[in-house]
Amino acid sequence: MVDPNTVRNVIGIIGNVISFGLFLSPVRTFIRIIKKKSVEQFKPDPYIATILNCAMWILYGLPFVHQNNILVATINGVGLGIEIIYISIFFIYSTSGTRKRISIALIVEVVFFLVVFFITIKALHTVKIRTIFVGALCVAFNIIMYFSPLTVMKMVIKTKSVKYMPFGLSLTNFLNGACWTAYACIQFDPWMVIPNGLGTFSGVIQLTLYAIYYKIN
Repeated sequence: MVDPNTVRNVIGIIGNVISFGLFLSPVRTFIRIIKKKSVEQFKPDPYIATILNCAMWILYGLPFVHQNNILVATINGVGLGIEIIYISIFFIYSTSGTRKRISIALIVEVVFFLVVFFITIKALHTVKIRTIFVGALCVAFNIIMYFSPLTVMKMVIKTKSVKYMPFGLSLTNFLNGACWTAYACIQFDPWMVIPNGLGTFSGVIQLTLYAIYYKIN
């Protein structure tokens, strides 16, 4: 009989690979931005949301918050570095108004994360309580990350064009959500099941829109 922990670790490794693909999926978009020296109508929202989301999941995956989840911390550490590169490129080629909005959002995220970190290590004294506290926040921010493309989806419906909603990002979003949902179900972890289940749903919506409006194009 197959050991559930072995299956969980295998799915976790697959999840790491898919997540890495998710983090790399906007590369073509940023190559385009660099070549054109303009962000055009691309939105920074998904990248801003993902930075905080990665930071929160790094914290959640550390042993003093939640044990046996180091795979979650490692891939989100890689993701955080990649997202910082993306938002830096976006910042360089944005208008002054967008730069200001990005700067304010990042400052708020850094302050918020530091507050959460110090509350976790100073005020919460058991792993169980830390898991609940950080896990609940991770659920909230994971949902924000998965649904941050709503602004892009609205544009797709309005313009009847998928030009600004990369297929690779939508597909990888779906696969990532599905894989981590399966991972969390083996040793049931509601703090991972809820956001990743919703992420799978978000991915389905994006792929459906892509199928509809790609045909129109």
